[in-house]
Amino acid sequence: MKKKVLVIGGGYGGLRAIESLCKYKDIEITLIDKNPYHYLQTEAYGYIAGRFDIHDVAIDLTNWCQGFKGRVHFVHGKACAINFQEKNVTVDKMHLLYDYLIIAVGAKTNFFAFIQGLREHSYGVKNLQRAYGFRQEFENLIYNKLQDEQQYTQREINIAIGGAGLSGVEVAAEMAYVLQTYSKTIGDTAKEINIYLIDGSETILPGMGKYTISNTGKRLEELGVKILTNALIHNVDAEYIYFKKGERLQYHFMIFTGGIKAAGLNNTIENEKNGLNQLIVTTELNIQNQMDVFAIGDCIEMKDREGNVLPPTAQMAEKSAEYVAKTIRERIDGVSSSPFDGNVSGVFIALGGKYAVGEMFKYIKVKGYFAYVLKKYITHAYYLGLRLRINTGFKNRIK
Repeated sequence: MKKKVLVIGGGYGGLRAIESLCKYKDIEITLIDKNPYHYLQTEAYGYIAGRFDIHDVAIDLTNWCQGFKGRVHFVHGKACAINFQEKNVTVDKMHLLYDYLIIAVGAKTNFFAFIQGLREHSYGVKNLQRAYGFRQEFENLIYNKLQDEQQYTQREINIAIGGAGLSGVEVAAEMAYVLQTYSKTIGDTAKEINIYLIDGSETILPGMGKYTISNTGKRLEELGVKILTNALIHNVDAEYIYFKKGERLQYHFMIFTGGIKAAGLNNTIENEKNGLNQLIVTTELNIQNQMDVFAIGDCIEMKDREGNVLPPTAQMAEKSAEYVAKTIRERIDGVSSSPFDGNVSGVFIALGGKYAVGEMFKYIKVKGYFAYVLKKYITHAYYLGLRLRINTGFKNRIK
């Protein structure tokens, strides 16, 4: 009899787990997601700035699952609860049984409750709907500036990005690059729009290497991004961002990338969690006392062998997914498994146009066009794999 594996969440980790498990004929896989699409969040910076279109950042999950020719089933619905004793997941009114379960529900933007007005007056990039809303605001702003609308010419136009981590930096750089490019075609009106990158830390990209921080800072300055560090936000209203030191910044619209917290399903799971609502898992990425239930990606606190917390990135989601797929195979075969040994292989940061900064394996450091090509190659390889699978699924559906 085939073993049933349920995967909750169609993000980077969930999809990589399925790709790794689908080669085994004795495993039956079902993917559950509340959205009918996979969102390529790592490409959000280009989508928000208008350089990418919706088909560049969203993949239909039904067609993708159909690409496995009957080996993977997709259930479009919200996983509401998990019954560990009965070994089933409640999706709407259905109860789906499992032999092994992979929780890969990801995370959402953490609009800090202690910053009054933040959630009401800013956008996030963790979900496609909010990214779409921000893109519309950006395009409308440029259009109105081009039209010389009076309300947009009588005051300074500032776009604020709260959080100077990887996502915030990429969004700021891409938007600044687009505005710089537009200034050649629509004139100086594009130059009248300012991009502010705000962070409470002493530097941009806190926790990253000196090479990346230094060269990213130089590139942002070249693009005209105004960087505010040691700038703790106190509260936000419809017109101003207020800082704890007493200053304020008038803004037109704001995006917030300053933190994450685990998705809502974690609230229903009785398990130790950290302050970000992430699950504390075992060294083999199991939910405590549940050897047949694994959790991967942003919804868990992931650590390396030395106990250092690893960053919540697509790279780490995929590495944890590959480990769990291998471990499930070993559990089925009665083979003992070794602990998860995660590490960051490298990071590439897109910095507007055909420019990037990257570090790989601690020793290789690159910037400029070459770094852009390397990042593009990695992204394209991932996207091409999705497209090939989805094209196969689409053809299967229309037969």
